[in-house]
Amino acid sequence: MPSIEQLEKLLAADPPDPFTLYALAQEYAKRGETERAIAFYDRSIAVSPDDGYTYFHKARALQSAGRVPEATAAVRAGIAAARRAGDNKALNELGGLLDELE
Repeated sequence: MPSIEQLEKLLAADPPDPFTLYALAQEYAKRGETERAIAFYDRSIAVSPDDGYTYFHKARALQSAGRVPEATAAVRAGIAAARRAGDNKALNELGGLLDELE
């Protein structure tokens, strides 16, 4: 995975790129920088609202911060996104996470 610095350069070249936004979110989540991670997940969702996995990982970040109600809401939004996209794999994984959170 590219470093945050490399990803920031990619983002500067293409600010609405959902993959770069998602990758930055993942990197910040790995560092434990939950708020920054969530901000990048939200930016990725804004440009690619039907990617269920972005919601999944946003929910995991929220869960790790003890923000379970927000994580549950993110999962529910992700389930709707996965349904819109017809992504049954993401739908199953989000369903499993919802069971875990409830």
